[in-house]
Amino acid sequence: MSDDRNEQPLVPALGRRTLVGGAVKLATVAAASSLFEASAALAEVDPPGALRVPAQLIPVPRSISPEAQAFLAQAAKMPAPAAAEPAVTDKAAWRARVAAMDKMFDPMIDRLLANPAKVERKTLGGANVCVGTPDTMRHPDRARMTIHGGAWTLLGGRYVMGEAAEAAAEAGCTAFAVDYRMPPDFPFPAGLDDCVAAYREIIKAFDPKKVVISGPSAGANLCAAVTLKIRDLGLPLPGAVGMMSIPADLTSAGDTLNTNRGVDVMLPRPLDTAIALYAGGHDLTDPYLSPLFGDFAKGFPPAFLQSGTRDVLLSDTVRMHRKLVSAGMEAELHVWEAMPHASFGQSAAPENREVHTQFLKFIDRHLGPR
Repeated sequence: MSDDRNEQPLVPALGRRTLVGGAVKLATVAAASSLFEASAALAEVDPPGALRVPAQLIPVPRSISPEAQAFLAQAAKMPAPAAAEPAVTDKAAWRARVAAMDKMFDPMIDRLLANPAKVERKTLGGANVCVGTPDTMRHPDRARMTIHGGAWTLLGGRYVMGEAAEAAAEAGCTAFAVDYRMPPDFPFPAGLDDCVAAYREIIKAFDPKKVVISGPSAGANLCAAVTLKIRDLGLPLPGAVGMMSIPADLTSAGDTLNTNRGVDVMLPRPLDTAIALYAGGHDLTDPYLSPLFGDFAKGFPPAFLQSGTRDVLLSDTVRMHRKLVSAGMEAELHVWEAMPHASFGQSAAPENREVHTQFLKFIDRHLGPR
């Protein structure tokens, strides 16, 4: 017979720690089950894992300024975009559409031209450029090259003059706003070539380390593309770049292109037609079209990237930032609460001014005395 005092029990003793631990695990499993059940109730799942989310009410958040709240509330009441965009091949219809939409920006352009700066049109290396000179020149050794947005099709001409005035006045330096050629008559790479040509001329008068290139939306895309092109051509890189709400991947793979669709009041319509018009049949993974596919390990200037939590291009901006950081480049990502694509429009929201202020601070850090 065995000695009862030395015999091991067939079942381990259940101490307090074991019981508590087991209870916690069971509770965790139960909670997870409840969450999964709740998630299943909120969304249907289509293969291969796509979520079909039911309609939901998304209120204007109280976490932003009253001015930003008012802008979102007003913008949400705007009528849906009118007729569908013309076919890519219908150049006449696109010219008419561009002319009509550009006319809508006249009041904004008047405000931009009221900035304390003088603007004149010039041709630099064959490219049309609006040169802004501030009334108060704080940084005579610096230059700011801006590339306008507008889905690669809009905001040329008079708008570029207004952009040059604003950029010169706020940066306190000479500003070169590129009035690059656009579709329907001049698809890729015409606009890119114009930006490169302008930059070549600018660095004949300014130290490249004292030059900053910046742009919003389609202008941000061109800002990144022209910087890659400058590098690949063996030209000296600018001192800094600023990319606001960048469409970095024209294959449209980003998450927020879907999750923020309908929430972004500034960009309610997909960019598919504009992308096709601009790309002109070229491979969308070409880094000069989709900068996200570029090799940044070869070098890139310090970069400022900006977006908002309601921006359909938030994912593109985030992915671009991660690509730069992963390549060992210096990059700052600034994301504003509830901001849609590019900004809170032309409202007096302090968040709009803060975007400019933070970018100007970034410029000072990188283009200041060395």
